[in-house]
Amino acid sequence: MSSAAPSPRALLEALDPEQRQVAEALRGPVRVLAGAGTGKTRAITHRIAHGVATGTYAPTEVLAVTFTTRAAGEMRTRLRTLGAPGVQARTFHSAALRQLRFFWPRVHGTELPELVASKLGIMGPAARRLGLSTDTASLRDLAGEVEWSKVSNVTPEDYPRVAAARGRDVNGVDAATVARALTAYEEVKRQQGRMDMEDVLLWTAGLLADDERVAAQVRRQYRWFVVDEFQDVSPLQHALLDLWLGGRDEICVVGDPAQTIYSFAGADASYLKEFARRHTGTTAVELVRNYRSTPQIVAGANALLEGTPSAGVRLRSQSEAGPEIGARALPDEVAEAEAAAGEVVRLRERGVPLSEIAVLFRINAQSEAFEEALAGRGVPYIVRGAARFFDRPEVRQAVTLLRGAARAGDEAETIAATVRSALAGMGWAPTPPEARGQTRDRWESLQALVDLADAATEGGRTTDGQAAGQAADQTAGERMGGLADFVTDLERRAAEQHAPVAEGVTLATLHAAKGLEWDVVLLCGIHDGAVPITYADTPAAVEEERRLLYVGVTRARRELWISWAAARQPGGRASRKPSRFLRPVLPQEFAAAEAAGGAQRSRGKASRRAVHCRECGRPLDTAAEKKVGRCADCPSSYDEELFERLREWRRARATAESVPAYVLFTDATLQLVAELLPLTPEALLRLNGVGRSKLEKYGDDVLAVVRGEDPALAPGGAAAEAATESP
Repeated sequence: MSSAAPSPRALLEALDPEQRQVAEALRGPVRVLAGAGTGKTRAITHRIAHGVATGTYAPTEVLAVTFTTRAAGEMRTRLRTLGAPGVQARTFHSAALRQLRFFWPRVHGTELPELVASKLGIMGPAARRLGLSTDTASLRDLAGEVEWSKVSNVTPEDYPRVAAARGRDVNGVDAATVARALTAYEEVKRQQGRMDMEDVLLWTAGLLADDERVAAQVRRQYRWFVVDEFQDVSPLQHALLDLWLGGRDEICVVGDPAQTIYSFAGADASYLKEFARRHTGTTAVELVRNYRSTPQIVAGANALLEGTPSAGVRLRSQSEAGPEIGARALPDEVAEAEAAAGEVVRLRERGVPLSEIAVLFRINAQSEAFEEALAGRGVPYIVRGAARFFDRPEVRQAVTLLRGAARAGDEAETIAATVRSALAGMGWAPTPPEARGQTRDRWESLQALVDLADAATEGGRTTDGQAAGQAADQTAGERMGGLADFVTDLERRAAEQHAPVAEGVTLATLHAAKGLEWDVVLLCGIHDGAVPITYADTPAAVEEERRLLYVGVTRARRELWISWAAARQPGGRASRKPSRFLRPVLPQEFAAAEAAGGAQRSRGKASRRAVHCRECGRPLDTAAEKKVGRCADCPSSYDEELFERLREWRRARATAESVPAYVLFTDATLQLVAELLPLTPEALLRLNGVGRSKLEKYGDDVLAVVRGEDPALAPGGAAAEAATESP
C-alpha cells in the first residue's frame, strides 16, 4: 500500500524561505536563478506537487523538461514520492519524439523515418562526395557542426557568414566547404530515409507551426511548463518551447548563468538572463543557500566569479565548516598523478568510500596518467563520460599499428622516432591542431603515446614514475628491447587498467562532472593552457572556461584539492603557471607558485647551461649521460659488486612478476643506487628513476640489498608479499 501524498502544508514546510517562494508561485511566468547546490530540483518538484495538491494543476497537464535522461528520471521519482506521479518529466528530445511519433503518420500518412543513433554513417558518404577526409575524428567534427548549425537555426547558406562571426573552426576546413558538407549531409540523409536527433526537434516545431490542429491538441494536453537547466537552452529548443506555449505565460524556468558551459554546442544563456524582459510580470526568485559544500569551498567558488562577467548568485553555505581548499604545485604531470593517487589512498585509509572521490581534469587525454597511477596502487576507478584511455579507438589503432611495426622490424634509431613516424600515418603532427573537438581530442591521445615513447627513449620515467629508458652501457640482455618491449609495456598498462570494478574513484572531465557531486574532489591540471584551454582565444571563450572551473569547484561537498604541474614530463621545461583563475581563490598559494615557478625556470635555464660530469667536469650532452650524471667514457665510482647483486635481485623479481627487467629499474638507476648507497626511503626516492609507486613496491628490497641483507626477509619484500597472497 502506497503512503498518502503529503498535504500542501507539509510540502511547503519542507522548504527553506526561497524554495518556498518558488513553490508558492504556482502561476507563471516564474524565473528561478538557482546557484550550485541550492536545491533547485527540490524547489521545482515541490512546486509541481504543491500545484497538484492544491488542485491548481491537473498532473497530466504538466510537462517538466530537462536535458538528461538521468535528471528526468530523478524528477519523476521525486514527483511520485511527493504525490504527483502523473506528471510528465522528459528531456526536450523525448517529449518532442513522443509527439512526432503520434502526429507524423496522421499528418503525412507515412511512417516516421528511422532515427539514426550516429551521424557518422551519413556524414561519411557526404564527406566522400566532397573529397574531404573520412577519418573518424574529422567526421565527428563535421557531425558536431551539423548539430550546432541545426540547433542554432543556421542554414547552410548562412553558415559561412555566421561561422566567421562566431569564430567557428572545423580543423582547418574553410567555412564554405563546411557549408557544402552540411548540404551534402542533408541530401544523403534524405536518400537514406532517415532523421537525426535535431530533426526530431525541427520536425516537431514544423508540425506545430504549420498545422493548427496539431498545435491546438498539444496545447490542450499541456497547460503548465517547467524547464530545468534553462541556461543550456538552444535557439531551436527555445523556438519549440514557444510553440508549445502558444503565447501563454504558464512557465517556470530554472537555471544558473554561472554554470553555462555548453555555448560551443549552441546553448544560449541569454534566454535565462532576459526572461523577465520577454515575459512581463515575471516572479523572480534567487536560491542562494548552498546545502552541498562547506563554507570554505563556497567561499572559493564565490571568489572565482566575483567581479567577472560570469558572476551569478552569491552562495551562502549551510554546511558545517571543513578544511581549507588544498593546493599542490607539482614539478610535472607524473608527480601530479602520483600525488593524486597517494591522496586517494590516504582518503580510503581514513574511511572515505572510493565512490565519494573524484579526480577531475579538462580533457579526456589527461586521464591516462591518473589511470596508471591508481592502477599502480591497486585502486579501482571508473572513467565517466569517455572510454578509458586504452579503450579509445585511436589508442587501440595506434597500439595495433606499433605492434605490427615491431613484428615487421620496421624501427628507426630510437623508440621515439619510430612511434612518431608510425603515428604520423594516423594524422599525428608535432603541433596540435588549432581547432577544438574530436580532432583535438584524438591528437591529445596520440600525443600521450608520443610522450611515453619520449620517456622510454630518453631514459626518463613513464607516467607511473617507472624507469623506462635504457642506459648507454646496458648489456644487450638487459636493455629495453626497442619497440617490441615498448608495445609490451603499453599492453601491460592496458591490462592493468581494465580490471572490472564494483566501486571506484571517478575520473572525469569537468564537462562530464556537471550535475554530479562527491565528498572529495581533486581538480588536477589546473594550469594556464588547460584551464583556460589554449584555444579559448576570445573573452567569451575565456569566461566559459572560468565557469567550467566553477562547476568543478562546486562538485565538492567536504574537501577540495587543486593541483597543477609545471611541466608535462619529468625533466621537461617547467614553463607552466597555475591557472589565472586561481588568483582570487588561492591568493597565497598562487603567489608562492608563481615565485617558485620563476625560480625553477631560472634554475632550469642555468642547469641546462651547466650540466657537468661528476667525474671529469665536462659538460654532458646526451640524455643517458645526464641521467647518471657522468660521461659515458668516464670510469664510474659505483660499487660494482653491489650493482651485480642489485641486478641479480631485479632478475629474480622480474621473473617472478613475469615482466621485463627494465620495468623494475634500468641499469642506470641501479648504478646510481650502487654509487650513492641510499639507506633510507627518502634518499632512495631522490634518485632519478625511482618514483613513489616504485618506492612503495620495491623500496624495502632495494634498501635491504644495499645493507647487504637478504631482500626476501625485508618488511614488505617479495617473500613477505608472497606469504600474504597465499591461501
